[in-house]
Amino acid sequence: MALRRKGSRRIVVDGTAYRWRLRGRPTYDQGMCWSPCTYAVEGADRPGAVLVVTTDRPHTGNGVGVPADPVLPGEVAHAVRTALARGWKPERPGSPFHLDRSDGFVPWG
Repeated sequence: MALRRKGSRRIVVDGTAYRWRLRGRPTYDQGMCWSPCTYAVEGADRPGAVLVVTTDRPHTGNGVGVPADPVLPGEVAHAVRTALARGWKPERPGSPFHLDRSDGFVPWG
């Protein structure tokens, strides 16, 4: 699975380039604030296994008006470092690597 280039952002973490992307429109569950925001990261030069990060907050485009902080590049860099330490191999093809940081997320409603 590769990330769409359109809408993705480049980030360099410890000398290695990655691309990350947050869905522009939330899924139905994210829009209702029943599930947290997620984003994906992959190697910029040689895509392989994708890192999928589940955050602890709602999607900024939720449809119920719940305030939400945006995902910032510093958070993405921290997630990449954590995933690499836990065994993510971005250069190898394979199943997505999931990093769950949703502790503290409270579904709305």
